[in-house]
Amino acid sequence: MSENAEDKAVKASGAATLSKDAAPGETLLKVTGLQKHFPIKKGLLQRQVGAVRAVDGLDFEVRSGETLGVVGESGCGKSTMGRLITRLLEPTAGTIEFEGKDITHLGVSGMRPMRRDVQMIFQDPYSSLNPRHTIGTIVGAPFRLQGVEPEGGIKKEVQRLLSVVGLNPEHYNRYPHEFSGGQRQRIGIARALALKPRLVVADEPVSALDVSIQAQVVNLMDDLQEELGLTYVIIAHDLSVVRHVSDRIAVMYLGKIVELADRDSLYKAPMHPYTKALMSAVPIPDPKRKNAKSERILLKGDVPSPISPPSGCRFHTRCWKATEICKTTEPALLELRPGQRVACHHPENFADQAPQDTVLLTAAKEAAELVADEVLAESAETSAAVAAELAEETGETAEAEETSQSAESTDASESAESAESAESTESTESTEK
Repeated sequence: MSENAEDKAVKASGAATLSKDAAPGETLLKVTGLQKHFPIKKGLLQRQVGAVRAVDGLDFEVRSGETLGVVGESGCGKSTMGRLITRLLEPTAGTIEFEGKDITHLGVSGMRPMRRDVQMIFQDPYSSLNPRHTIGTIVGAPFRLQGVEPEGGIKKEVQRLLSVVGLNPEHYNRYPHEFSGGQRQRIGIARALALKPRLVVADEPVSALDVSIQAQVVNLMDDLQEELGLTYVIIAHDLSVVRHVSDRIAVMYLGKIVELADRDSLYKAPMHPYTKALMSAVPIPDPKRKNAKSERILLKGDVPSPISPPSGCRFHTRCWKATEICKTTEPALLELRPGQRVACHHPENFADQAPQDTVLLTAAKEAAELVADEVLAESAETSAAVAAELAEETGETAEAEETSQSAESTDASESAESAESAESTESTESTEK
């Protein structure tokens, strides 16, 4: 059997297949320093006067078989990041590696074979489907574009895909306007899974659906992942959905990742103040708590403009722990705990990385007025513990310096006395002569 025939047979088979380079647990996608700046042009000559820094330096990995959730406020660059790693947008800088191969600047012809392995589920199920095409034409398009002939023909395979995602195979000749929002999203999922990709980027797959339909689509994606061995990057606003489906979660703010951790660590002990504010916004469905005092953290102001982001830490204009170092120095994304990377000078539930800086900025004082007392108390306890440790270290250093200074003065006096005695001896010897 030729290589092309083998590939067709593999694509036509219903069993899950993983390449030798993408064994479960190994790195499937690696992103380094990824940036996307959209130019702002004005005037008759269309000169560039600035740029929208939608994505401004991302570093992360996606392992084969896992689900990486990406959360953040609107405008933080989540959807742009999804389109970059699927190569629907050209990156400004950085590298994207898929199974060890650099796909950062591959052209249309170079990306065509990669489209079998990297697919995307779009956010809006109403605009992502062509209203002039039937469902059979839409779901069968990947086979025709890639030149793949499934066993039994395209129609039979499309009907099988429709049944897999919970739709009636007899609706093959219907048009998108004849379906509800949840059914349209299932059609989009069927199209994305047609060629059995290894990586699927889902851009808010359930945000436009009713709550009851959301659960069905999320459970469907879970079942398909187990059945086909898929790897997901799921972009979402709903933190409850992300917690349900994700293995690891990346929190984005203004084009950067501020925290990256596994699900349990992030929800039990968030380390970045912004992550803690996001977690406090998740409602708790408990009637007994209706009269309890709310621990909701209200952030002051809106997300700054990505055209001119703040200096240093981009969250310092809304953070209740911000100090001068947050304004001047950008924190690196460091692994402070096993499997938990944070970009913060004063992380929550951890000793400060910059404990010598304790003077709050004016913006931090204003933000503190909107933060729950429990949060401020916890932050104060952490700061006090760090300050005590710093004081002990400073005291020990001061004692050591005093000891060294006294030792130096003693040595100096002894050397002076010896010099004087030597001089007196020399003068006595000269007088005798």
